[in-house]
Amino acid sequence: MHVDLARELKAHLSARLDRSAGPISASDVGGGRWTRPALGLAPVGPGRAHLAIRLAAKEDADVLLAGLDDVVLDEVDVRVIGTVRALSSPTPGELQRRTRPLVPGLSVAHPTVTAGTLGGFVRVGGRLAVLSNNHVLAAGDAASVGDPVLQPGPTDGGDPAVDRVGTLAAFERFTDDGRANLVDAAVAVVDAELPLEPGRLPGGPLGVEPLQVDDVEPDERVEKVGRTTGHTVGRVSAVEVDGVAVQYDRGVHTFDDQVEIDGVAGGFSAGGDSGSVIWRSTDRAPLGLLFAGSDTGGRNGGGVTFANPLATVLSVLDLQWVAG
Repeated sequence: MHVDLARELKAHLSARLDRSAGPISASDVGGGRWTRPALGLAPVGPGRAHLAIRLAAKEDADVLLAGLDDVVLDEVDVRVIGTVRALSSPTPGELQRRTRPLVPGLSVAHPTVTAGTLGGFVRVGGRLAVLSNNHVLAAGDAASVGDPVLQPGPTDGGDPAVDRVGTLAAFERFTDDGRANLVDAAVAVVDAELPLEPGRLPGGPLGVEPLQVDDVEPDERVEKVGRTTGHTVGRVSAVEVDGVAVQYDRGVHTFDDQVEIDGVAGGFSAGGDSGSVIWRSTDRAPLGLLFAGSDTGGRNGGGVTFANPLATVLSVLDLQWVAG
């Protein structure tokens, strides 16, 4: 269907979910309740899209799709992706060692967190800083501005006495008032005179301007470098995804306007890749900040990955992207 009609259908179903008196799903998500599916757009051609519906359990589809006619059902992309989790569990990888200069993809974390990924470099208030997730650098709202950040992260042997690389400067807090989140993001100002190479990535530096989600083509090929799975390739499978419920250690937070990515061969990411910057392969334009994923639901095996649009991250935290 035309992308505008797909957006109208998305809004219609979203309003229907809002009117629901009780949970739309009976599925249990890590101790929390996923009370509504995630809805987005799955590009299928120029100006055309299917409605992307992402569910925690197969039974959810029966509730959500009840009463829709066959014409509408032919225009939806329904997948059961299971639980979506913040990707922070530790696994071995070559990017987990203590490394100087600092480069994108390395293990990094707050001293109370296991490990995530140094996604890239930005300027905050004119100062050079590393970019990653709130749940990586700010311990999921538990940290304070001024706390140290380590490379590598503690689970990879990071020691506050010798491995401090920066100071937490800003993070977007998670909402607890029923409103959806837009980003899981934080920045840490790099310690003075610490060597770094922002452009040291497979294929060279990334573009200087973040890619707008409206410019993403169907099945856009993308890449990332993460602390756990290294350099991987995927394809954008849905954009403008609302209602992504993510299980964190301290509870479930819901996100709107997210980007969904499939791996080309197996999963695109795994635990510990949180914080990776994702870029478009064709022109190396930075697209998203990886923050969560599932174990199942991908087209090619594995799960799906979710990312905040990088343009949104930069806007929310008032940052300037540093390409090289």
